[in-house]
Amino acid sequence: GKRGCQRRLGLGEMVKQSLGMIFLRDEAKWPNLDTKEITVTEVRMSQDLKVAKAFVLPLGGKNAQEIVDKLKEFSFVVRKVLSKKITRKYLPKLLFVKDESFDYAEKIENLIKQTNK
Repeated sequence: GKRGCQRRLGLGEMVKQSLGMIFLRDEAKWPNLDTKEITVTEVRMSQDLKVAKAFVLPLGGKNAQEIVDKLKEFSFVVRKVLSKKITRKYLPKLLFVKDESFDYAEKIENLIKQTNK
């Protein structure tokens, strides 16, 4: 019901902010990856709150896929750092996804430019 939805939103927001902090302060140590340039644009919780899907976008969108792959590979490291910030009995599993919506906005913009020529 409504409370479940709010709980989901609340947790998603918490995860999003915590991830943002972790990346900003470079708290999850990655081999050759500067996390300060990564933005968490959105976090969506699964219905059972077991999975947090984090949409990420590197600064300027460069090498986005490569960075997302690295995040996936080291998601357990992030989760460990996250567990110190969010005290819950069950911490959601982290799923990193490349945020495509920005590409999409750009595509639309280019389409509009083309049609206006």
